[in-house]
Amino acid sequence: MKFIDDVTIFIKSGDGGEGHVSFRREKFVPKGGPDGGDGGKGGDVVFLGNRNVGTLLDLRYTREFIAEKGVNGDKARKTGRYGKSKIVNVPVGTVVKNAETEEIIYDISEEGQREVVAKGGIGGKGNSNFATPTNRVPRYAQPGKPGVEMRVHLELKLIADVGLVGFPNVGKSTLISVLSSAKPKIADYPFTTLVPNLGIVRAADYKTFVIADIPGIIEGAAQGKGLGIQFLRHIERTKMLVFLIDCNTEDPLADYETLNNELNSYSDLMKLKDRIICFSKTDTITEERIAELKEIDFGQYTQLLISSVAHKNMDILKQTIMKKLGM
Repeated sequence: MKFIDDVTIFIKSGDGGEGHVSFRREKFVPKGGPDGGDGGKGGDVVFLGNRNVGTLLDLRYTREFIAEKGVNGDKARKTGRYGKSKIVNVPVGTVVKNAETEEIIYDISEEGQREVVAKGGIGGKGNSNFATPTNRVPRYAQPGKPGVEMRVHLELKLIADVGLVGFPNVGKSTLISVLSSAKPKIADYPFTTLVPNLGIVRAADYKTFVIADIPGIIEGAAQGKGLGIQFLRHIERTKMLVFLIDCNTEDPLADYETLNNELNSYSDLMKLKDRIICFSKTDTITEERIAELKEIDFGQYTQLLISSVAHKNMDILKQTIMKKLGM
């Protein structure tokens, strides 16, 4: 399935129904008073967090969501039926913004979260509400209030505990396939991963955590190069980061700094996230090279030498992640 993580749609809540103008006409009540009922309230446009929806793809094909208008009032002081609300199912992790101002309206971050983005118009009052001692025969009623219409921009930010960060073809997809049951596309060329992959990692004592394989970052990604900032937003929600650095690279520290700079250029929040630095593909190097890598200083961050193909230190990586997540 094609991954769609941002889309702009048009929404409109229902107009309120009109108030009714009528007068009682009963056999033994020759001078019946006004009895026009109120109009019904228009339907709301409601956004609903739904874990069964994985992308915003469906919204690319249905761009307008219009709630039902409230029914007009009727005689005998009957209030019109309320208009049906329009439910927009979105993935958990969807940010709803005003498309004109980019102001965040709601952040749909939980399953079943319901948020009214556009309230329906109030129904107009019928003429029964306007009778007074001096005006016993009011011949007017209120029109319903119009609904709210607006364009909203939706952005999906995947919710994961751990974000995998690294240059293209560094082994992120292989790692997530080994740690979890995810089956990402894997090949020997850059940008094999064109969409973020989520994997559920089962650890000890039936505990699990979610890991996200973010498509390869290159220098200049925060300015739109490569796959650009299209997928950097998915790292924002993660609790911690795992940096993957190819053990065959000429300057591992420089690679780390480049990745770190791109993340920090995108958001200052990245500086606050704990991280693990992993050298990948260690099954392809000599013991001498391994000794050299162990001497590289990444400050206070944990360093591990791993091989997804050889399953080297996979359990240690799981345990280290769990500890940092407080599990």
